[in-house]
Amino acid sequence: MSESIPNLTTIHSGVPARLSNEALAAKERTYSLRTLPTSVPRQSQLRLPPGVTRDVFDKAIDELKKVLGKAGVELNDKPLVDGWYMEHPNTHDAYHIVDQEEMVCSAIVYPSSTAEVQSIVRWANEFKIPIYPVSMGRNLGYGGASPRVPGSVVIDLGRKMNQVLKIDGENASCMVEPGVSYFKLYDEIQKGGFKLWIDTPDLGGGSVLGNAIDRGVGYTPYGDHFANHCGMEIVLPDGSLLRTGMGALSGKDGADNPTWESFQHAYGPAIDGIFSQSNFGIVTKMGFWLMPETGHQSYMITFPREDDFEQIVEIIRPLAQKRILGNIPQLRHAIQELAVTGKPRTTWYNGSGHFPRDVIREGVKQLPVGDVSWVFYGTQYGDTASISSQLALIKSAFAAIRGSKFLLPSDLPPDHYIHSRVQVCSGVPVLRELDWLNWKPNAAHLFFSPIVPTRGSSARVIHDIIKRLHAKYGFDVFPTLCVAGREMHYIANIVYDRSSEDEKRRARELMREMIDEAAKEGFGEYRTHLLFADQVAGTYNWGDGALRKFNEAIKDALDPNGILAPGRNGIWPRGYRGKGWELVGEKAKGCAKARM
Repeated sequence: MSESIPNLTTIHSGVPARLSNEALAAKERTYSLRTLPTSVPRQSQLRLPPGVTRDVFDKAIDELKKVLGKAGVELNDKPLVDGWYMEHPNTHDAYHIVDQEEMVCSAIVYPSSTAEVQSIVRWANEFKIPIYPVSMGRNLGYGGASPRVPGSVVIDLGRKMNQVLKIDGENASCMVEPGVSYFKLYDEIQKGGFKLWIDTPDLGGGSVLGNAIDRGVGYTPYGDHFANHCGMEIVLPDGSLLRTGMGALSGKDGADNPTWESFQHAYGPAIDGIFSQSNFGIVTKMGFWLMPETGHQSYMITFPREDDFEQIVEIIRPLAQKRILGNIPQLRHAIQELAVTGKPRTTWYNGSGHFPRDVIREGVKQLPVGDVSWVFYGTQYGDTASISSQLALIKSAFAAIRGSKFLLPSDLPPDHYIHSRVQVCSGVPVLRELDWLNWKPNAAHLFFSPIVPTRGSSARVIHDIIKRLHAKYGFDVFPTLCVAGREMHYIANIVYDRSSEDEKRRARELMREMIDEAAKEGFGEYRTHLLFADQVAGTYNWGDGALRKFNEAIKDALDPNGILAPGRNGIWPRGYRGKGWELVGEKAKGCAKARM
């Protein structure tokens, strides 16, 4: 293993200096459990786009090099290297859930401006070659940088388009390009001396823009990232350019509109939403609101019994609806207290099948939290008096659960996970969440993310489905519930060994069965891995699939040649629909066209 760690001062996807030692330690832990070789010989040196001959492809690539230069176009004909989180590939999915070579592009291109993105889109239309844009390609657990249609050309926007274009301290807003990570935006705000926070997800290496358009979330009051965006610049599938919100109105003397990052809507229909989780355009700039710096207090509450689960959810609901809770809190199962230590599963259990409850109990007894079943992580915001009054109400509400304990960060040792939550919930991006990927050798993960009503009975239904099916397929259950006042995101993380074809098969089958069983209860995923996009899109079937038909109508109108990310989020253009590309089960994976 190389001792080097990519540094944020030299590469847009790098690690900030403050985390360099932590990143190196995380890499060493990950690589110490790896049994896979760095790469293996490829069965096929180059995966061509569908229906395109090598002669036509070579001609097209030569034409594109005239626009981007030779350094701006790279063929994907080298060994595939999975790497790790901070050194991820843009050639395939690092967390491959099918064969590594099934999820590959034919080439990667690196535009340096919006104008070059427009040129690439026009080129794709001319040669009828599908393109697949990624901001940074760190959407790990959801497919990474891999295209849905094999042989597509990946547009790596972040390599050269990675500037924080604007930070407005008075307006508490910013404008960024696709390659700006949470690490970079945070550092730029610190350098400028602005008393502003970003909102970051659990890991800070991803794209601010990319996470928002995939409707990712964080943990401050600004945690709904798409809801807190303001203004976008978008290249449409014909190569034309669009600005949303007030950006559609030029400012004085042709300058950008002064309220582009202030007011989300223009005159007429609000269209921003159709460019999230879609393939209707390529977002090259995006504005965001930033949170003014404020006081904050993180805390945790532990609960001793498995059966406390429903009562916990019932107590959270009114606290959240009344906005007493300062953020969207996390409710985690005790097994995650073991996982975030960074120690492998074998530290506590060597058996096959899912991790026994009695072993979890014995494991957490040795940790600072003691013998617990559920852990609630929350943060309150404001001045000291406000936080004190909020915490008094929260403590009183949860005191109804016998044996619950309230803990502050000062009550726990410096290496406990709560200190990472303190940083994340005050806008400081970190790497700590990587530790639980040491659970297995060659670890990768899949997220199952259904939306469920904030009711104890509904929480029990989805939890029991997930527990039962994880046991059926032999996986440990890692539940994290992000609980709001009316709905909650139940995030189940399937951790598997990507060197094992059997584990990958079982993980796929587990996902497919959970999707179907949850949908029967009316619980739909808000986000999914690209392998399961067709199945998830199909569960939204009210009105004979009215939503899907509407999305397809927009797709056909904007992208008649079907060149822009066909199949992303289950939206297929006319030229692909009904021709064997959809993946709705394991059997479909064997179809020649649908193969990834």
